Amino acid sequence: MVLSRFWLAIFISSIVFIIVSLFASNTYSVDYVLNGKKDDPILISEKFLNEIPAFIKDSIQKSEEKTFTINRDTLNPDTTYVYKNQTVKIYSGTQKSDGLLPTCKTSLFDIVLPLMAYLAFFCGLMELLIISGASEKLAKKLSPFFAQIFPSVPKNHESVSYMTLNFAANFLGLDSAATPFGLKAMESLQTLNPDKDKASDAQIMFMCLHAAGLTLIPTSIIGYRAAANAENPADVMLPCIITSFIGTIAALLIVGVKQKINFKSATLIVGLMTIIAAITGLLFYVNGLNLIEKNFFTSNLSGLMLIAIIGITLLYAFTKEKKFVEQKTTIFDAFVSGAKNGLTTGVTIFPYVMGMLVAISFFRNSGLFEIMSNGISFVFSNIGVSKQITDSLPVAMLRPFSSSGSRGFMIDAMNTFGVDSLTGRLSAIFQCSAETTFYVIAVYFGSIHVKNTRYTLGIMLLVDLICVIAAIAVASWFFS
Repeated sequence: MVLSRFWLAIFISSIVFIIVSLFASNTYSVDYVLNGKKDDPILISEKFLNEIPAFIKDSIQKSEEKTFTINRDTLNPDTTYVYKNQTVKIYSGTQKSDGLLPTCKTSLFDIVLPLMAYLAFFCGLMELLIISGASEKLAKKLSPFFAQIFPSVPKNHESVSYMTLNFAANFLGLDSAATPFGLKAMESLQTLNPDKDKASDAQIMFMCLHAAGLTLIPTSIIGYRAAANAENPADVMLPCIITSFIGTIAALLIVGVKQKINFKSATLIVGLMTIIAAITGLLFYVNGLNLIEKNFFTSNLSGLMLIAIIGITLLYAFTKEKKFVEQKTTIFDAFVSGAKNGLTTGVTIFPYVMGMLVAISFFRNSGLFEIMSNGISFVFSNIGVSKQITDSLPVAMLRPFSSSGSRGFMIDAMNTFGVDSLTGRLSAIFQCSAETTFYVIAVYFGSIHVKNTRYTLGIMLLVDLICVIAAIAVASWFFS
């Protein structure tokens, strides 16, 4: 219900703002909202040739392309005059996001179809884990720890193994694997849910922990920093881990208090201390490497772990081939059957993904997001917050809505302020330590047709805010 109302609120407010801006002459055309592409120039006016300044008119007439551009500084967009069909069209600024129709198209071809391919492959692997009995063994080993966090989940339930694989994939930065494992976990938890239209406590806890996104190797962030010629591309790794760990603990505590979980449990304390010790040990190891060794380690660990997961799954399935025979199938046929289920899940979630992305597209193109972002930056700057921090806030603000949008802001911040500046580094930490909240909720709950997400959205946004505050504190400590 909360998500539905929020979706309506951003959609309707954006439409109203677009219409008001048109009739108030703040915008010239609404076509870009419907048909425009990201980074396309925005048409702001149209005039007859004799209505424009003389020097611009002369420049246009001398140009073979009949165009003239006034180049401005980094804070002001270029203005381009194009003479065509007896009028001069004036363009200034670029579009922040694809319009409605291109978003519908890209949500299918650029997001859902690749996601369906990942789902097909990893759901095929999970079918092997189920039939071979590997998922059952993994659930038995981890049930004592998970029983403390998910008291409503029966001991040795298959969802435990799926959640473990999801957390492990997130931990290693394997986004393509994390989503299929997570969707399978939600599907499994739904079988325990007495009210199929309402999110269960276990589903909410899983979603919030997943969204906190504890990450060990921020591979993509290191890659973007390397591409921008950072002096040490991996120097944000430790701040990213600390920030995402703070977010994960915050999610566990907030949801745990809400669900009255017993935090004094010895099993839970030992489990958390083991995780902390493992992270600390790995950090000490990575810190002891030189730059080349560190780059080699961070660029290969995630890939090697994914290859290991695939290899171990296949080898274990081969050793348990008798179980496949008992099920009157083969290892390959079982993989194909699981892959088909993955494709079905992809078809199911497409409308939810498209609906959310179109609303976000309207929100960004309307100008409302920019107004909010500038307003918040203004407030922060007036209470003494460093300009280097306020310059990075657009990444943090957009991250819950759009991964690609916030990534664009991050790259722009690196290019504008310097990849090794506090702004550039903080933008990278923001991008790494938070999740695309609205997209994740739409995908995960949409896949199991849950309509009432209860307090999930509120807590996930609160955790996002905690991650932002933690990122600022950690980045200031490390890099100021």
